[in-house]
Amino acid sequence: MKAAVYYGNGGPDVFRYEDVADPTCGAHEVLLKVEAVSIEGGDTLNRLGGPLTTVPHIVGYQCAGTVLEVGELVTKVAVGDRVVTTGTDGSHAELRVAGEAFCWVIPEGLATDLAACVPVAFGTAHDCLFEFGRLQAGETVLVHAGASGVGLAAIQMAKRAGATVLATASSDERLERLKAYGLDHGINYVTNDFEQVTRELTGGRGADVIVDSVGGSNLQKSLRALAYRGRCLTFGDAGRDGGGLLDISTLRGNNQALIGYFLGAELFLGTRAHAMISGILGDVAKGELKVVIDKKFSLDHAGEAHAYIEDRLAFGRVVLTP
Repeated sequence: MKAAVYYGNGGPDVFRYEDVADPTCGAHEVLLKVEAVSIEGGDTLNRLGGPLTTVPHIVGYQCAGTVLEVGELVTKVAVGDRVVTTGTDGSHAELRVAGEAFCWVIPEGLATDLAACVPVAFGTAHDCLFEFGRLQAGETVLVHAGASGVGLAAIQMAKRAGATVLATASSDERLERLKAYGLDHGINYVTNDFEQVTRELTGGRGADVIVDSVGGSNLQKSLRALAYRGRCLTFGDAGRDGGGLLDISTLRGNNQALIGYFLGAELFLGTRAHAMISGILGDVAKGELKVVIDKKFSLDHAGEAHAYIEDRLAFGRVVLTP
């Protein structure tokens, strides 16, 4: 099969488009023909500095396509099904093997490329808001990187739940576009201090739930933007800013919580998250939630696609097509 591979970490130019061995299907696994790859933020971070489990290495968490083969112990997926899959790597290729527990059959009427963008972004947003963030109607949410996949998902879900939705983005144009998805108040983090603006927009109170994919010094400011009994969810380091040690001295006196989140752990350790993502796929199929695909690249242009994301040009998802 053809795949976008690399032999060492680095910038987008490390990608090579080469022939590699086809993956083999284990007893609890499915083999699919990849038709759409959603490039996740973690894919770019892994390419930059993550472990190479194989050399050459095929990066990529998430993709969708048609099942070609199933393992002897697989019971919920059949040959010919359209599925979206997640995994630790392997999506940037023409073929992909994934465990049955990390596959979702795509609902009838939902396009494969849209389904490819759902589990990681929408699953992360849902758990951060509700399972761990305990968001209630009438509360205020601050979503960082509102134009990202998780950001767009979180804005829609929070608005649907009856929250007031604030979000950050790098331009006024992006913030204006986010209003169509439920944004109430946008904060341009390039020209404004989001901590100060959040306080101003909430009458000095702060945000009840903050969804922070940026990390580093941004996460420190998020803690200072929390309301009394606020919950800050951290799940990424998109800012690539180590930021040093966090000062959590304000949390105790304000009965606040800083919660780390990783969707993979929830999928590995139980069935709740799998069912949650199945429900979200159904909502997307019914048009109740929207997937935004900004741009598509062919698999042999994976480096260009990664560079487009890292240059912060994307509004929503960037998809590769083998």
